Formats: sequence, C-alpha cells, structure tokens
Amino acid sequence: MIAVLGLVVGVVAGLLVRPEVPVIVEPYLPIAVVAALDAVFGGLRAMLDGIFDDKVFVVSFLSNVVVAALIVFLGDKLGVGAQLSTGVVVVLGIRIFSNAAAIRRHVFRA
Repeated sequence: MIAVLGLVVGVVAGLLVRPEVPVIVEPYLPIAVVAALDAVFGGLRAMLDGIFDDKVFVVSFLSNVVVAALIVFLGDKLGVGAQLSTGVVVVLGIRIFSNAAAIRRHVFRA
C-alpha cells in the first residue's frame, strides 16, 4: 500500500511541479525509463514466483538504468548512438515482454 501511495504522490508532484529535463540528458531518459521498466517487471515476476529480494531489486533497478545510459552515451561518443539505443530498447523490450508473459501465466494460469 505504501508503494501505491508513493506512486500516486510522485505522479501528482510531477504534474504539479512540471520538472524540466536538461537538454544534455534528454537522449538518455527514454532508455533509462525502459531499463527501469525492465527492473520493475522483473521484480513483479520475482514477487509472484516467491523469490523477490529487495536488495536484488534495488541493485537491478539502478544497474539497469546506469548500464543502459552508459551504452547509449558510449554510442553517442562513437557516432552510433541511434543504433545502440535501438539495440538497448530491443533487448530490454524482449526482457519486458518475457517477464510480462510470465506474469500473465502466473496471474491467469494460462
């Protein structure tokens, strides 16, 4: 219940404050969000499987975001940022959909 309340407070605060994303960070924000979603879906799957560990979740969440942003940053420096961004999104998308399928099988027994 605390997590849901924190989510609601965060969304309302974001809508009221309307924070601006610095231009230098804009290319990395979508990748970071996808990486964070991967960690969230992985955590939800682990919770449903009964193997959730909060330390593993926090480390996974932070490391996913940092590694994905670093890969895209490196790609930008090498001049292949768009290709590496696409690669990161594809890999994380596959993981998100595989976790979503496992969650669906667990919830709906199908």
